[in-house]
Amino acid sequence: MSSTSGRKRTEGGTVPDNKKAAVLGSPIAHSLSPVLHRAAYDALGLTGWEYGRHEVDEAALPAFMAGLDATWAGLSLTMPLKRAVIPLLDGISATASSVEAVNTVVLTADGRRLGDNTDIPGILAALRERGVERVERASVLGAGATASSALAALSRICAGEVTAYVRSAARADEMRGWGERLGVTVRTAPWDDAAEALTAPLTIATTPAGTTDALAAAVPDCPGTLFDVLYEPWPTALAAAWAARGGAVVGGLDLLVHQAVFQVEQMTGRAPVPLAAMRTAGEAALAAR
Repeated sequence: MSSTSGRKRTEGGTVPDNKKAAVLGSPIAHSLSPVLHRAAYDALGLTGWEYGRHEVDEAALPAFMAGLDATWAGLSLTMPLKRAVIPLLDGISATASSVEAVNTVVLTADGRRLGDNTDIPGILAALRERGVERVERASVLGAGATASSALAALSRICAGEVTAYVRSAARADEMRGWGERLGVTVRTAPWDDAAEALTAPLTIATTPAGTTDALAAAVPDCPGTLFDVLYEPWPTALAAAWAARGGAVVGGLDLLVHQAVFQVEQMTGRAPVPLAAMRTAGEAALAAR
């Protein structure tokens, strides 16, 4: 499959009056993407644009993609579609190819369907916003799809070793494999030693809700930066303990907003995208739940 980049960013310029976009996945009812994208459309004056939410699993994805017409600008994809969509596209970016995962599809004016991964630049942008641009070493909690995106981001900012804390030998092999592919020196350690992860200058937690709660008591007195990719419930027990000890905390909403900014740029061709308005809308939506 060819590698290509998404739509170029433009300052102002002509944008179609009526376009559709949506987030797809299963389950999908919890997704904040409609809130974020609609807030961006409002701030950008794209009054005729729509952004929806569709429950689509791997089996239903080909038919859904086949039904897209010229009124569609793009798609946001969540689990379990990030890899299933790749054979249905005309090309994917080098970033998406590096982790074999697409979370963004842009439908171009000439009918092509191009895939990208905005999670990786989203992680980097969220860290940069908190002043983290380079670290000497880092740790990753977990070994799923988000962990591979975290390794891809760390390949650009981590000067030394990344230690991944995992629950099985198979997961350890996977993370070392991703490290080799992405050019990151990855050491793996058992989950029983996960408290050691918290001593790194940067710790990225990629595990499901509740998994890291037991680690809250192990936060050191002078912690570095914690990036916890969860946004609901928030704060997690680990994030709350981290902040209480004066450490910098980056949350899942930060990641969600930053990756959505890149999606809106690609789908609309407009920049700059209103990050602050999107974050405010996301915070309000979470507070109302």
